[in-house]
Amino acid sequence: MSTPVSTPSFQMTGKVAIVTGASRGIGEAIAKCLTAHGAKVVLASRKLDGLNRVADEIRRSGGEALAIACHTGQPEQVEKLVADAISTFGKVDILINNAATNPFFGPMMAIEWSAWDKTFEVNVKGYFAATRAVAKHLIERGSPGAIVNVASVVGFIGSPMQGVYAMTKAAVISMTKTLAMELGTAGIRVNAIAPGLVDTKFASALTQNEEILNMVLQRTALKRVGQPDDIAGAALYLASDASQYLTGHTLVVDGGWTVA
Repeated sequence: MSTPVSTPSFQMTGKVAIVTGASRGIGEAIAKCLTAHGAKVVLASRKLDGLNRVADEIRRSGGEALAIACHTGQPEQVEKLVADAISTFGKVDILINNAATNPFFGPMMAIEWSAWDKTFEVNVKGYFAATRAVAKHLIERGSPGAIVNVASVVGFIGSPMQGVYAMTKAAVISMTKTLAMELGTAGIRVNAIAPGLVDTKFASALTQNEEILNMVLQRTALKRVGQPDDIAGAALYLASDASQYLTGHTLVVDGGWTVA
């Protein structure tokens, strides 16, 4: 008799996910993708206005969503975010670390310390604070889980004009690998996504600069910039049981920009 072949499951029914930076762009697309596959989502961002819009759209589509204002660079707010998610939905299974900031575009030598601190506070401290809070909850429950960190291709290469932002994304990639090793015995998988240039408000300084945009497109194999939904599919894979034997990996989703 032949052994039945199992089908990788992207089904998220019964799962609860926290998505940070969920008020627009990549975070919004990931949240909607997860709910379309059955997950309940907790949407986090600094301001409620955008979150409420996304939550309303998810509910109108038949999903379940909770919007919570949270500055992820403040660990006490992150702890409350996770506690509120558990209070509402009973548990958390998945964390999508997506909230990020990039207040300075220019040569590294010219950055002010305030901008440096803000970038590291949100992009590194925030990711770690959320990961630690969710991992503690999963370990206490004795439950497996998935953590997905949104990094960037600039974390792999020299990135003039985005140097400090790139440093934080390199730190996220390193953090992903170490936490995958440290949390693996608890059944917690930690992976990352490294998007290339994606058409969002966050990246508008690049996408609306014709010279930079043309330079990116010339180098990109698919000859287009990414869309938020391009990243959402990768997040679904890493968050779901379809990737149950994958951890410590950074999945590059850049249309072939790093191929050259």
